[in-house]
Amino acid sequence: MRSDVRRASASPTVPRVGDELPLAVRCVSLFKRYGDVVAVNGLDLAVRAGECFGLLGPNGAGKTTTVEVLEGLTPPDSGTIEVLGLRWGAGHDHALRGRLGVQLQETQLPEKLTVAETLRLFRSFYAAGHEVDEVVAMVGLGEKRSARVGKLSGGQRQRLALACALVSDPDVLFLDEPTTGLDPQARLAVWELVEGFRRRGGTTLLTTHSMEEAARLADRVAIMDHGRIIALGTPAQLIASLGAEQIVEVSLAGDGAAAPLGALPGVRSAERTRDGWLLAVTSVAEALPALLAELDRTRARLASLRTHEPTLEDVFVALTGRGLRDE
Repeated sequence: MRSDVRRASASPTVPRVGDELPLAVRCVSLFKRYGDVVAVNGLDLAVRAGECFGLLGPNGAGKTTTVEVLEGLTPPDSGTIEVLGLRWGAGHDHALRGRLGVQLQETQLPEKLTVAETLRLFRSFYAAGHEVDEVVAMVGLGEKRSARVGKLSGGQRQRLALACALVSDPDVLFLDEPTTGLDPQARLAVWELVEGFRRRGGTTLLTTHSMEEAARLADRVAIMDHGRIIALGTPAQLIASLGAEQIVEVSLAGDGAAAPLGALPGVRSAERTRDGWLLAVTSVAEALPALLAELDRTRARLASLRTHEPTLEDVFVALTGRGLRDE
């Protein structure tokens, strides 16, 4: 692993204000437990003003608990938290909430209200913000302005939930799995809204288990597992840390090859997966003939073989030995 990727064994250094950009969100040694389960385990995190920061990891990694604590919805067991330079419980909670936009993983809105009525209700919670019609146009729901929430499609509801988070014209936007369950067209519409918010200077903290979403939206990504950050960097830095030209996925019939495939020419590393092997390859021209020769030597039967360019999910597999969706 290259030095530009910070691992759990050496906890990420939290930048200070002035180390490039001011910090919009910061936590140090954050812990949150539920009974015997440690959901967040000594987390250090820093989100710079104006960036889109992604928390990437499988279900149960601690992403949602982390953002709920940062949003002020869940009290931490210990640790220091600052959002826009302020701390929860220090006397400015109401003012701080007025500067945040929050979209929860599941947003339940009154189904009998129309789109415009719902946004008017949320706008009434804040001293300042966007006009309702402005936000309706921003999220592309102009034709549904008078439609009841119960009649909206899944993608339209998700855009409305995002509109409710944007109606206060927030400085920081928290999005928890904003595109889970959406079709590709609806997902793209949400991505464009997030990109527009960032272009206007807003700061976004996004949780996702979609490597495509993280790679598309995030300036920097922290990969979480078991309540800790195990890697941190830009998507390009994390992917480059693999040192691989291609990733070769090998599925074998039966028990597979006994010999270590990581020792083959052109192979940088090999990880055993649920379905076979994942090889980080520096030279496909060297690795594939050597791999096929090794499988023939060990009389292993090849079930499938495919190659792809390295992704953030491959980084996660290299760090943990399992895929983002294995759990």
